[in-house]
Amino acid sequence: MAIDAQTFRASLGRFASGVTVVTTSHGEQRAGLTVSAFSSVSLEPPLILVCIDKRSSAIDQIDASQVFAVHILSEAQVDLSNRFASRSEDKFAGLDFEKSAFGNPKLPDALVFLDCRVSQKIDAGDHFIYVGLIEEAEVAEEKQPLVYFSGGYRSLME
Repeated sequence: MAIDAQTFRASLGRFASGVTVVTTSHGEQRAGLTVSAFSSVSLEPPLILVCIDKRSSAIDQIDASQVFAVHILSEAQVDLSNRFASRSEDKFAGLDFEKSAFGNPKLPDALVFLDCRVSQKIDAGDHFIYVGLIEEAEVAEEKQPLVYFSGGYRSLME
């Protein structure tokens, strides 16, 4: 018998994870969301995965463009995480960003930036799993990561 949603959330909330923002665009439309379900998949070829709720407005744009970017956030980027976790209509309003080689919004000051091409889309319950082939990666100078644990942001220095 499967566990209930409350037990599932309480259980996995005890798994410390990094915080990422996934961005994409198709034409003039942009989308972005905060994602903690992110993982490396393969070294050869270089693959990662992100899990995105099927209700997300980003799904249609990722499916149309077949590209997305992942920003691994630093501990100084709590506001950015909260911005992209919100239900705001235009999460990019007033935000300074560039476009990546694939046209994805590229947010400033991320710990890591990964520009990806969709390799696979897997239907998994109430989420889709997107496997991305990393085409470009940028790693910032040494910064501390933003960590999420038990319903809140944490620092590795605590």
